[in-house]
Amino acid sequence: MARSSLYQQVAAEVRRAIYTGELGPGDQIPTETDLMEAHGVSRNTVRLALGELENEGLILRMRRRGTFVRERRPLLMRPQDEFRPLDEVHPLNAGEPRFDSFVHAVTAEGRRADQNIQVSIVEPPEDVATRLALTDKALAVVRRRLRFVDGQPYNTYDSYFPLDLVGDSEIARPGDIKRGANRVLEELGHPQVRVIDDISARMPTPDEALQLQLEPGTPVVVYVRVGYDPDDTPVRVAVSVLPADKHLIRYELERH
Repeated sequence: MARSSLYQQVAAEVRRAIYTGELGPGDQIPTETDLMEAHGVSRNTVRLALGELENEGLILRMRRRGTFVRERRPLLMRPQDEFRPLDEVHPLNAGEPRFDSFVHAVTAEGRRADQNIQVSIVEPPEDVATRLALTDKALAVVRRRLRFVDGQPYNTYDSYFPLDLVGDSEIARPGDIKRGANRVLEELGHPQVRVIDDISARMPTPDEALQLQLEPGTPVVVYVRVGYDPDDTPVRVAVSVLPADKHLIRYELERH
């Protein structure tokens, strides 16, 4: 039997144990020696199998400690909640705007949310400029967030706005906006009445891997939302980079 088939067989057996719950999050998987003896294969074959599982994000190899099943507690993200009033989700907060769906998603699970915010004026990336329908060299305000759950970096969230639209507002100034940037856009006469979401997946850039403290082999989901005002003018582009092992995106659609 070919060597590639042998390592795939070993990987499939460990993968099955993880998916069936025989090996749970944080459990140590058998040692290389144990796997060699159990499957009658060489150490190199075992290492190829473990490398495949690591690339899939299923296991974490720790020097001098062993190999473990990765902890997985994905944060449930509900994109449709962004524009819902807070009282629809938390009745005790009737009348308040739902200003940050991330914070409420985290606190609803009894976890602690935090974020670092940086605000700057930039010439946006070409894809963002196109989505905002900006002319050549036009500037945008970007509010960059690194978001944390229980003290661990969980995702990045960058919101871009046309500078000529928000330059004199709170959106262009440092610091958090308690009532939310969406509410500020409404006050400026540009409520978002329609959004388009694009979701894709890729491997992280080196900067993203460092910022989000990603383990090797962890892919990210890139979630882009474009908001349009009543004149169908794009007024906001929000770009989220979400580690795939830490997030679950759920859409609920109703037929009317």
